[in-house]
Amino acid sequence: MQIQFLGATGTVTGSKYLVRHGDHHVLVDCGLFQGYKQLRLRNWSALPVDAAQIDAVVLTHAHIDHSGYIPLLAKQGFRGKVWCSAPARDLCRILLPDSGGLQEEEADYANRHHFSKHSPALPLYTRDDAVRSLKQFHAVPWGERFEPVPGLHALLARAGHMPGAAQVRLDDGRRSILFTGDVGRPADLVLRAPDAPMAADYLVTESTYGDREHPDSDVLEQLAEVINRTSARGGTLVIPAFAVGRAQTLMYCIHLLKQRGAIHHLPVFLNSPMAADALQVYHRHPAELRLPSHELEALCNAATIVRTPEESRELNARKGPMVIIAGSGMATGGRVVHHIKAFAPKRQNTILLAGFQAGGTRGAALADGAPSVRIHGEDVPVRCEVARIDALSAHADAAELEAWLRTMPQPPRRAFVTHGEPSAADAMRQRIERQLRWRADVPDYLQTVTLD
Repeated sequence: MQIQFLGATGTVTGSKYLVRHGDHHVLVDCGLFQGYKQLRLRNWSALPVDAAQIDAVVLTHAHIDHSGYIPLLAKQGFRGKVWCSAPARDLCRILLPDSGGLQEEEADYANRHHFSKHSPALPLYTRDDAVRSLKQFHAVPWGERFEPVPGLHALLARAGHMPGAAQVRLDDGRRSILFTGDVGRPADLVLRAPDAPMAADYLVTESTYGDREHPDSDVLEQLAEVINRTSARGGTLVIPAFAVGRAQTLMYCIHLLKQRGAIHHLPVFLNSPMAADALQVYHRHPAELRLPSHELEALCNAATIVRTPEESRELNARKGPMVIIAGSGMATGGRVVHHIKAFAPKRQNTILLAGFQAGGTRGAALADGAPSVRIHGEDVPVRCEVARIDALSAHADAAELEAWLRTMPQPPRRAFVTHGEPSAADAMRQRIERQLRWRADVPDYLQTVTLD
């Protein structure tokens, strides 16, 4: 068995691991690169194996940096099955067509306003491409063995990062490898804790927060402070949020704050039809959550849903105070970009970053205190307050990830540290070597390793 690292090396995006088993090829995850332009350009480069030669994809979860390349792979000739959990399949039915639609919209916008270097600007794939690829998805129950290709068995167990997020174990009868996927937190407000890691000879682990620990602070208290001080200025609070996971957690936090009387009365808008649709997946898969049914209902009613583009534009003309939760989580696209363009130049407003911001994204620029951000070919001044609440992250931090890995039934022969910025990945490598005393390496982009 061989593994080749086609993504998530030196970055938290583009997760793709090519596993060669005899004459068969299996991709574990099939995500898009995001952030820096040199990374995004990889989405347009050919894979080292023809798409038609890939026999199967095993998906850890539905976030676009793990699933977003699947429609393009199918467009290029992939005809195999995409194996995943049932919640991940249901979320991909929402996320992937939206991804294709956003790319079409952005290409159309670039062509109409002539700010692209390409004429015409083209999407990687369309909404129709994404819809067609969904026919290849095949859901499997937690803990049930399946065979993505002959002689290679697989198991999925919960990883806790979002509904349907999985750790993936592959076993050819002689050796096994565990892919952690993105690992959630043990005490998440909404989601169940991750299952214990499965035993394996080799390990591929994420390291998003490999060089830091989440602050030991009260998330609700921090969020209340940001909402109240923005409201006192008569301002608008704009929160870029991933449509699946972060948006729902924020809505639940706001529900709790309203219930406790901790925030002023003000309108709250969820400007993400995709996030609203994702709530239906939460309802269909309550076993993924730690919330009782009445709390889930309260979460769903915590904000006014904004559906149409016209309603979204009207928010930009509306006076504060108000809260707008909108995608995407790193401000790389979607409706939140238009809100940043409208509200960032005014001092009474606030942009709240509520999770990890990958290098090269607008979110990272805002977090670093950039005086302006580039949107639709314009430099938009940032005069508003920019606040952060890192403890809302759906990723385990370094200590939580170490504690989770420590519960593996036996030490792996070798660990590969991926899905982290260079400093985070190397810090997690050192932590694994020094604290767990396992052999650990940080692989390079396109590196191939034979698993003995």
